[in-house]
Amino acid sequence: MVVRPSGSIESWPFSLLIMPVIRLPDGSTRSFDAPVTVAQVAQSIGAGLARAALAGKVNERLVDTSHLINEDSDLAIITERDPAGLDLIRHSSAHLLAYAVKELYPEAQVTIGPVIENGFYYDFSYHRPFTPEDLVAIEKKMTELARRDLPVTREEWDRDEAVAYFQSIGEHYKAEIIGAIPAGEAIGLYREGDFIDLCRGPHVPSTGRLKVFKLMKLAGAYWRGDSKNEMLQRIYGTAWVKKEDQDHYLQMLEEAEKRDHRRLGRSLDLFHVQEEAPGLVFWHPRGWALWQQIEQYMRAVYRDNGYQEVRCPQVLDRTLWEKTGHWENYREAMFTTSSENRDYAVKPMNCPGHILIYRSDLRSYRDLPLRYGEFGACHRNEPSGSLHGIMRVRGFTQDDGHIFCQESQIQSEVAAFITLLRRVYADFGFDDIIYKLSTRPAKRVGSDETWDVAEQALAESLNRAGVPWDELKGEGAFYGPKIEFSLKDSLGRVWQCGTIQVDFSMPGRLDADYVAEDNTRRVPVMLHRAILGSMERFIGILIEHYGGALPAWLAPVQVAVLTISEGQTGYAQSVCDALVKAGVRAIADLRNEKITYKIREHSMQKLPFLIVLGEKEKAAGRVAVRARSGEDLGQMDLPGFVALLQGKTLTPAG
Repeated sequence: MVVRPSGSIESWPFSLLIMPVIRLPDGSTRSFDAPVTVAQVAQSIGAGLARAALAGKVNERLVDTSHLINEDSDLAIITERDPAGLDLIRHSSAHLLAYAVKELYPEAQVTIGPVIENGFYYDFSYHRPFTPEDLVAIEKKMTELARRDLPVTREEWDRDEAVAYFQSIGEHYKAEIIGAIPAGEAIGLYREGDFIDLCRGPHVPSTGRLKVFKLMKLAGAYWRGDSKNEMLQRIYGTAWVKKEDQDHYLQMLEEAEKRDHRRLGRSLDLFHVQEEAPGLVFWHPRGWALWQQIEQYMRAVYRDNGYQEVRCPQVLDRTLWEKTGHWENYREAMFTTSSENRDYAVKPMNCPGHILIYRSDLRSYRDLPLRYGEFGACHRNEPSGSLHGIMRVRGFTQDDGHIFCQESQIQSEVAAFITLLRRVYADFGFDDIIYKLSTRPAKRVGSDETWDVAEQALAESLNRAGVPWDELKGEGAFYGPKIEFSLKDSLGRVWQCGTIQVDFSMPGRLDADYVAEDNTRRVPVMLHRAILGSMERFIGILIEHYGGALPAWLAPVQVAVLTISEGQTGYAQSVCDALVKAGVRAIADLRNEKITYKIREHSMQKLPFLIVLGEKEKAAGRVAVRARSGEDLGQMDLPGFVALLQGKTLTPAG
């Protein structure tokens, strides 16, 4: 930045004092004679970029194109090609939604309207429920306002002035939000046409930048998430850069609806939930067979990778949860009870119990690393409105594991875990994994040196695995950094499942230690790790990923043996018995029904194989086989079919 040297400083106009130098992402620089807006910088680069600019990133901070740069700065122009540009479009679409609602229903009060995955929502207070017909009218009004290409401008107000203004126009929720902001802070408001709204921003320069959006559905939401408050009306929407992107998304939603695990759970007779046990799952025989197949697979993973399986109590004394910090910080999400003047909590997580097992004996550095695994049942008092089939429940089981180790062992243990996790996910049919490393937050425990060791170990483990990864700065837990593993399903949706977290805090809180090589007592490092996460949620993901047509090794029923007439009953039963003896999950359908009806019914159940037996098959001692795809595999002898099944049904590779 250059300051003009001539004349007295007092006589210089402010605009002449500053000559900012702007550094661009390609390494080039541009100098200006006076403070300059993001839009002006974009115009200086080219008219095309100026037209495309949605916002700017000045020294890593997103700002409006009208933002004035008055010092030397790094600047990136944000367009619709950038991920941040899409979020900006969605955020501005939420404001456009609120504007349209106020135009059509002036008595409605606006509250909050954030960006969410693939879209946005806005909550409103209104004297009657909105209807699907209202959504059509609101979307039409949004389109009209967008086509008017109204400028979106930022204003800064005094807090009390802003509170008084919103109270005067009947926007009591907005006034409440602003009133909670500390005095003296500038209040950012955005104006477009006749509508003004509280927002930190940034926003697109004008409503004309919003071209592809659609309102999706209505829902209820308590003000501030508290059931004691008013039930607001939430309008969900989606917004995109290109119409083809939105069309693809809507097609994906249509396919997702067909694959909804709740619908398939009923139609495939796997599980159900009901009001008498909100957030808890009733597993039917076929669903429990699927569960057991996954659990036994994971149990073998534990066994083959040095884990010792343990089991901890469900209910633990309040004093334990006070030591861990859960009673103070997590109590609202815990189910509690009391007996004989003692308070207890149903465990929301398994880690304290594993520490108690660890410290039940004297440990030496020679014992480390020590790996515990548990299919631990946990309960959390989730809000009723957040419950969703078996994806979000109050009672769940984790494939939970904890590794007690020395600091020097963190990297090798994490590297081994990443290799293991990738293999497990591949066995379940997931090869597209997203890796993210969350680093130290502002509020944390432990020394910077300790955090350096942990973060470097996690980063090096990811690098050695040869996988791409992103850093989430400041998003680690207060006790240590973590890696999150997310998988993509067949519809391209991302599900965060696995995690490994480095914990320097909880073992010390619960007095866990080991005898080091120099005979001193040291606190072990604790690695919290899960591969599947919640068993319930993972099963829901599997159901939707495969549309209910689970791989043969996972299918609750792998083969149905069907008779054409009653004359094959005995033979069919013997075939079914032989399959069961060979370890195949088989059933026999001996009903006196037409074979076409039986085939159709069991095909609807998405079974991997059907065996059809008539008099020819009975006489020859053979079986006629149909695959789930509808392919006729022809006749074969029973040992040959069993060999085929053992290749396809008894191992993940099949």
